[in-house]
Amino acid sequence: QTNHDKIDAAVIKGKELWESNNCMGCHTILGEGAYYAPELTKVIDRRGEGYVKAVLMSPIPWAPRGRKMVKYAMSEEDAAAMAAYLKWIGEIDLNGFDRVVSPLSKVKD
Repeated sequence: QTNHDKIDAAVIKGKELWESNNCMGCHTILGEGAYYAPELTKVIDRRGEGYVKAVLMSPIPWAPRGRKMVKYAMSEEDAAAMAAYLKWIGEIDLNGFDRVVSPLSKVKD
């Protein structure tokens, strides 16, 4: 259920970046974390990898809907690693709770 067989170097690096940048201080993932910023369990499904990478690589602070995100200005490699981690998280089998964890995720028919 955890799709642990898909953990690779990029996923590990993304998890390390997630921790070292204290992303959980603002965001929620798998139902845990803070509530200042969007829940990210299904963010790749919802926004796409390109969007996520663009936000992480932006040279200016990101401020959608009045909530300001830190300017990370990540390298392409680091942004790709974060996207890999978030993609991996989004593919964990949540036993049907995907809409509870991330109500903004795409509905699957």
